[in-house]
Amino acid sequence: MLFIFISCVFLGALVGFLAGLLGIGGGLVVVPALVYLLPQLGIGNEVIMPMALATSLSAIVMTSSSAAFAHHKNKNIPWDIAKPLMFIVAFGALLGAFIADHLSAQALTNFFASAVIMLASYMLVSIRSQRSSAMPSKAKLQLISLITGMVASLMGMAGGAILVPVLIYFGMPLRHCIGIATVCGVMVALFGSLGYIISGFGNELLPEWSFGYVYLPALLGVVLTSSLFAPIGVKYATKLPVQTLKKAFAVFLILVAMKMIIA
Repeated sequence: MLFIFISCVFLGALVGFLAGLLGIGGGLVVVPALVYLLPQLGIGNEVIMPMALATSLSAIVMTSSSAAFAHHKNKNIPWDIAKPLMFIVAFGALLGAFIADHLSAQALTNFFASAVIMLASYMLVSIRSQRSSAMPSKAKLQLISLITGMVASLMGMAGGAILVPVLIYFGMPLRHCIGIATVCGVMVALFGSLGYIISGFGNELLPEWSFGYVYLPALLGVVLTSSLFAPIGVKYATKLPVQTLKKAFAVFLILVAMKMIIA
């Protein structure tokens, strides 16, 4: 348990920086790391993936909140667009958590790996593309938010990896895309983790220090440093050129996808 806690302290520093820089909660880093660390507790494979997803989302609540506040101060969040999306994405995240509880560990792992590969492939292509379409209708944007919430909850991430490229496609400035993704990520993490906590209660396969599917020592380790490093990421996000941010985001997803394929 101590080893997991210390490892998550260092993991949190990386997660926080990425949250501020790229508008993501770090789930694409936290989930694979926890899938590697949690088996050392001697628990069954049946609960490892849900625990990784739940703990990741719980950590993102703090990380994305810090990043969202920093983006608000830097005027990166168009609230007239963000506010309606926040409630829809929250419902999708809650729904995704309950769906995950009924899927096998292998199904969850395969879904995570496949989604990462698709996200990485899309971002690689979109780097070379310009604005492709006008902003969709309100109903379509809400549907996108609902799907984003569900998929993000099933992947243990904030949803920035989905929302950012989608909003870029519809011609929104990148810094506004990141700002909206960050504040929506707070809602995804909050309601997604709540769903995993509720669905995990009473599961006898879970180890001590678990709150539902959330493993508290790992959560504490990540949270201790992630919130401190999120404002640093935001600082670089406002200084780096737009094209550099797009490339950094794409490279990040590609590296994670490669890791999942190798594993």
